[in-house]
Amino acid sequence: MELWWKHTFPIADTLAFGLLRNHFHAGVFIKYKEDLSNLENLKDPSQYFANFFNAYSRGVNNAIGRSGALFERPFERRLITDEAYLMRLIVYIHQNPQKHKFVDDFRDWPYTSYTELLGTKETRLKQDKVLELFGGRDGFVRYHQEIQPQVDWEDND
Repeated sequence: MELWWKHTFPIADTLAFGLLRNHFHAGVFIKYKEDLSNLENLKDPSQYFANFFNAYSRGVNNAIGRSGALFERPFERRLITDEAYLMRLIVYIHQNPQKHKFVDDFRDWPYTSYTELLGTKETRLKQDKVLELFGGRDGFVRYHQEIQPQVDWEDND
């Protein structure tokens, strides 16, 4: 996650993440260009994510003594155009470990932002924005318990 923050924090707000054994999901908001005036040599946002993927691949390859591509296909991105879809996406990200049967209850998977978003410790996630979207902590928890979100790329992960 430190590589994630290093490469994405300057240009994107992270709303949610879920790390699984063979893939990951992240819900991000790309900051407006006007809000990035403090960055020198501003690049296209996709370049920051490419830098993250390259750094992550190098780190894994060095750690286990391998070389070559780590990811099988390029990352996908989806434009989220309304709050209801964003809410379904966040829940989908958190419930994904349960969907893939890594755990019986998604709340038991320690590699998502679910617990961090509910916590009281300082976080780099946009916790206030996310909780506000769900109407507060109670709404966040309730929505995660009640909703089994269907998203249009579900069969591809």
